Amino acid sequence: MLILRAPPARTLLRDLSFDSRRLSSYIRSMQHQIVGSTMPVLEVQLAPDESIVAVSGELSWMTSAISLSTTTQFGGGGGFLGAFKRVVGGGSLFMTEYKAVGGPGSVAFAAKLPGHILPVEVTRGQSYMLHRHGFVCATPGVELGVGFQQSLGAGIFGGEGFLLQKLEGECQAFVELGGEIVNYDLSPGETLRVHPGHVGMFETQVQFDITRIAGIRNMLFGGDGIFLATLTGPGRVWLQTLTVANFAHALAPYLPTAEREVADVGAGAVIGSVIRGLTKS
Repeated sequence: MLILRAPPARTLLRDLSFDSRRLSSYIRSMQHQIVGSTMPVLEVQLAPDESIVAVSGELSWMTSAISLSTTTQFGGGGGFLGAFKRVVGGGSLFMTEYKAVGGPGSVAFAAKLPGHILPVEVTRGQSYMLHRHGFVCATPGVELGVGFQQSLGAGIFGGEGFLLQKLEGECQAFVELGGEIVNYDLSPGETLRVHPGHVGMFETQVQFDITRIAGIRNMLFGGDGIFLATLTGPGRVWLQTLTVANFAHALAPYLPTAEREVADVGAGAVIGSVIRGLTKS
């Protein structure tokens, strides 16, 4: 029986980032800091004429020295086909380059959900698969595309099936994972079965597939869904404890709906009539 153990709590934060020696060539040319804990923000300091690219809508703030250029040409989108592959993989059609002009500048990207922002070194020999909304930004050598796509039936994962982005090229990239992060170093042939929403990122040499939970009773009454992701080593896997679906489910009771608004209006009208009747008497 396979037993997998997460790293001790005291080492977890250390393992969130990659080996600084592997990133040294990038860090020397692009300084950055990740500020905060629950809702972190990535601040990138750019030297004159240095740039970074991100998908549309990621920007939080920037200094006056930063110039924007939005196009389909970044992220491996050297034409319509490249941009289409990026969109199919969960990205946007357009990407924006943030470039320091006339002097140094800085640009910031805030996390969209409680979680962590991780630096990732991407080379021609080392690429990654990540969840469809995980990419934050990268140096211009990044290439984004669809890494895995499987239809899991209507209503599963918002009716869009399960998608993974493939992060490749030659760049320093930053990815966002939800909640806390637990990583596993899988040995050759070692398999980990995970609820698909908890799959944050893994090295491309890890074999990935979607399988059904065994047993009709388990699928219908187990409450753990119908599908599981299987990840087979060798390679490293990063799991995220917060999924978008679970986060949305937790917020749903507090979001306004048409029925709730009607009920609130009706209750308010009744209370208002009672108060008016008391004041008139």
